[in-house]
Amino acid sequence: MTGYDAVDKALLAALAPDPRATVVALADRLGLSRNTVQARMARLEASGAFLSFERSIDPAPLGYPLEAFIAVHVQQKLLSQVVDEIGRIPEVIQGHGLSGSIDLLVRVVCRDAHDLFRIDGEILEIDGVERTETSLAMGELIPYRLGPLLER
Repeated sequence: MTGYDAVDKALLAALAPDPRATVVALADRLGLSRNTVQARMARLEASGAFLSFERSIDPAPLGYPLEAFIAVHVQQKLLSQVVDEIGRIPEVIQGHGLSGSIDLLVRVVCRDAHDLFRIDGEILEIDGVERTETSLAMGELIPYRLGPLLER
C-alpha cells in the first residue's frame, strides 16, 4: 500500500471489519489520540481511500430483491456513448469495462424476471449495443472485502 504509513494501515485494518467504527472507538482500539485518528481519517478520505457508502445499502428492502449481471457486447467506436446511456438506467448499480470477449459487465437490480427483461431490453435498444448475455445472481459467495489484503 504505497503512500500509507503504519498508522494509516492500522486504521484501515481496523475499519475493514467495522466500517462504522467511531473515531473514539478507533482511537481506543489503536491506542491513538482522538485528534490523530480524526486527522488521519480526514486525510485518508481526501486521498480517495474510501469507497462510496452506497455500497452498503441493500436494494431488496427498496423493492429490488433480484440482482443480475449483464454482459454487454458493444461496437467499440460507440463505447463511451453506450456507457453514458447505460448509466442513465436507474437499476444499473455498477458497471465495469473488461478486456476479452465481453466489453462491459453491468450489475443491475430488479423487482422480478419481467423487470429484468425490461432492463435488458433498454440496454439492447441503445445504439452501439450488439448483444447482451444475462445471468441472474444466485447469491454473493465472497462478499466485498479488503481485510485479507490489509493483513498481508
